[in-house]
Amino acid sequence: MGPLLISLLPYIIGSAIVPVQIIIGLLLLKSPNQGLFKAIAYVAGMTITRLFQGLIFGWILSESSSLVEETNGKNPIIATLLLVLGIFLLIAAYKKWRGEVDPDEPQPKRLTMIDKLTPFMAFGIGLGLPLVAAKLWLFTLTALATIAAAPLDRQSSILAYLLFILLAQSLLLLPILARILIPKRSKYLLTQLSDWLSQNSRSITIGVSLIFGVFFLQSGIRGLLL
Repeated sequence: MGPLLISLLPYIIGSAIVPVQIIIGLLLLKSPNQGLFKAIAYVAGMTITRLFQGLIFGWILSESSSLVEETNGKNPIIATLLLVLGIFLLIAAYKKWRGEVDPDEPQPKRLTMIDKLTPFMAFGIGLGLPLVAAKLWLFTLTALATIAAAPLDRQSSILAYLLFILLAQSLLLLPILARILIPKRSKYLLTQLSDWLSQNSRSITIGVSLIFGVFFLQSGIRGLLL
């Protein structure tokens, strides 16, 4: 399990620091009406979607273990996913640098409407975001392929994916915990963090996409050629 978690670390970090999901979570959390319940519903929705993704695609990708044996230890599924993920992230970094609109990010006008959302609507956003955000899709699929290719039994594979979900959503869960444990102080901290992320999301997206894009591209090419 230890080596597998190390292999999953890049996908965990990449998925966790996608700015759009954090900004939405913080804006929901600091909403004047039922902010805490909205944020919890939002994370619950994302969790349910990721569980269904794991159930469906984990079963499909479990066949990758046989491909490893047939290709002398190579895993073309993981290598191809890494290659696609790397190319996608590099393109995203270039488009963001050019100032083009990121299709994964909501428009500013929509963000201003978050205060009007109900917890049920926040739950719906959580359900939909992992399905419409291409970055989250690719990170999740690559993590599932890595888990499916690992020499683990079914129970250990399920546990590994649950840990992936927990850690990938850690930057959404930590502000919720802070709001519960230190409600008065957390309001100021969350406002400052939300404002900082909103102002620097472009730079963060470019940097993260560029670093992980190069890393995944090299890993994908190496996995296909070596």
